[in-house]
Amino acid sequence: MDTTAWLVLGAVAALIMLALAVVLLVRVLRARKLLADAGIPLRSKALVWASVIYTVSPVDLLPDPVYLDDIGFLLVALRSLHSAAAAAGVRTGTRTRARTPAAPVERRPDAVG
Repeated sequence: MDTTAWLVLGAVAALIMLALAVVLLVRVLRARKLLADAGIPLRSKALVWASVIYTVSPVDLLPDPVYLDDIGFLLVALRSLHSAAAAAGVRTGTRTRARTPAAPVERRPDAVG
C-alpha cells in the first residue's frame, strides 16, 4: 500500500472513533435525568461528569486522533450510572411501550386450577 492509502485508512478510522465518541457523549448527556434522581450515589454522578470533562478536554492519555481512551471512559461512566440506577430502583429505559391489555380469562366452575 502506498502512503495515500494509509492516510485515507487512518482518517476513516479516526472519523469512526470520533463518531462513536460523540454518540457516547450524547448518551451520557441524555442520561443526566438519572443524575437528578435520588438514590444514585455521588460517586456515579461524579464519574459521569468527569468522563464528560475528560472527553472535551484537550489533555488525553492517547493523542487526539485515537479516541479509544475517551470511548472507554464514557462507556465506564454509562455502565456505572445504569448499574447504580438499577440498584436504586430507578427505571433506566428511555423507551416506553404501550402494553395491550390481556384478554380476560374466562373461568368455568368445573375447571381445575
